Amino acid sequence: MLHLPEEIQNFYSEIYKEFTREKSLRPGYFAGLSDEEYMAEIEKLVFAADTDYKAEELNQVIDLVYEKTRTPLGVLDRVLKDDDVYEIMVNGIDDVFVERIDGIHRIESRFESVEELEELIRGIAAGVHREVNEMTPILDARLDDGSRVNAVYKNIAASGPVLTIRKFAKRKITIEDMIENGTISREAASFLETAVTRGYNIFISGGTSTGKTTFLNALTDYIPKGSRVIIIEDSRELMVDSVENIVQLECRNANTAGKGEVSMNMLIRTSLRMRPDRIIVGEVRGKEVAEMLQAMNTGHDGSMSTGHGNSVTGMLRRLEAMYLMSAKIPIDAIRSQILEGIDLMVHLSRLSDGRRAVTEIDELIGYEGGEYQLNRIFSLDNVSMALKATGNRLKNRMKMEMNGGNVEARTLK
Repeated sequence: MLHLPEEIQNFYSEIYKEFTREKSLRPGYFAGLSDEEYMAEIEKLVFAADTDYKAEELNQVIDLVYEKTRTPLGVLDRVLKDDDVYEIMVNGIDDVFVERIDGIHRIESRFESVEELEELIRGIAAGVHREVNEMTPILDARLDDGSRVNAVYKNIAASGPVLTIRKFAKRKITIEDMIENGTISREAASFLETAVTRGYNIFISGGTSTGKTTFLNALTDYIPKGSRVIIIEDSRELMVDSVENIVQLECRNANTAGKGEVSMNMLIRTSLRMRPDRIIVGEVRGKEVAEMLQAMNTGHDGSMSTGHGNSVTGMLRRLEAMYLMSAKIPIDAIRSQILEGIDLMVHLSRLSDGRRAVTEIDELIGYEGGEYQLNRIFSLDNVSMALKATGNRLKNRMKMEMNGGNVEARTLK
């Protein structure tokens, strides 16, 4: 809710309480009203009050009552519809922030009470058949438009309930868009197009909010149309519209009785029985790494995934650690699985100017002297801050020769 002068705020609170009381007494009546009829009921209540407020102030009260009681996300509905906002952060009832291209800003919106914010969180959870309460205080879900939602209850957050919404783009961002905004160079995009087409396994790494999922989504446009693709995600985010034969699987949390969980590693395992050509795993965070690498090592060329890492080397070390969550096997065996499963590493970063950009593309070629051996194909030039080819030639050419003959992009020669 917008911050209003105290006297108007009090008037708003009175109208809000009276209107919600009327709604509770006649739920069927209000549910059947059109938006215009619903707004008229609020106007009737506001204009019947004996006040000296200006018409502009009364209209603001009407809009706020409508927004809070009619729209699915209450006071957040307005910013969710703002195309310039791509992240919403609610830190308790009084602190609401949004992220735009020029950074994070506090906005003049607030919730009336902790109960109101928690009711909103419960409504989001119910929409995806999940539960959130003091016994299960963490929610990972998505909205109908695909926006990613995380929420925690007040019993584990000192400032009150916390809600974070990462908005889902209404239009799929393509590699061409990324070339235009400087995320990747055209030469590097041509290289990746050829690599995806010819079946190289690609892993995308990057820190928080660097655009890993968006980049993966864009790369799927290069998958050959005749492929059968299985996509596995914690919450559905990817929009793959270039392939017809596609299956999208989504994880499910356990219910309050501790039953019904469907984990990512379970989905990867069952996907192998679906006759996939390629398997796309949205993001790996734990022991599902073992299943993902085994899928990459069993003939599903062109598979892709993402993970959270601050560098390519750091991401590879994290993959080792996550693999150990699944099985206590010798570290050399794990490194062998990584080397055999992943062909290319693509790393994204947020630059000092706020731009999300691909900063390096590496071929994973071996392990020696305690370090992974990387053949860097593209790297970020520290002077121009542009992604440039290093001049290194791709060493693993088997998939190129098997899947594409002598037809190659110039960057693979």
